[in-house]
Amino acid sequence: MSTQQMSQHAAGDPLECYSIPIVLHKEPDTDQRGNPIFGADGKQRYRCGFKIGGGIDQDNTKSPQGYPDKGIYVTFVYENGPAHQSGLQVHDKILQVNGHDFTLVTHKKAVDYIQRKPLLNMLVYRKGMPNLQKMGQPQPQFQSYSPQNQYSQQPQAQYQRGY
Repeated sequence: MSTQQMSQHAAGDPLECYSIPIVLHKEPDTDQRGNPIFGADGKQRYRCGFKIGGGIDQDNTKSPQGYPDKGIYVTFVYENGPAHQSGLQVHDKILQVNGHDFTLVTHKKAVDYIQRKPLLNMLVYRKGMPNLQKMGQPQPQFQSYSPQNQYSQQPQAQYQRGY
């Protein structure tokens, strides 16, 4: 599947693409004095260090970033936070978290699932990654890519949420 085809993926359609594994270890959320913060359920809260936008319940045509589908996208990464340290980047499309499919999820369900665990094993799609080569074709030993900023960097509050 080409990059152009992937960026126009419809929710629920089979997906063949180059996915990037990301292991994100969250940081315990603390107050200004360094004391742990607990949620209403009594469990300690953790910080991921990124914001997301999208979902099957969102209108992607109103996204200021110009995302082509209703997927869950990373809209902001806090510098030196857990997401930044794990290699997550703005505009990454989250395909899976801890084995949970994120291609057919509402924004709220994505938020709830991301907040649930202190460790996130993620698969993401990153625009600009090289296409996979078919078996039997010569493959270079190393491939590199230059991410092309094809989305706007301007976040919009009602389309994204931070953690």
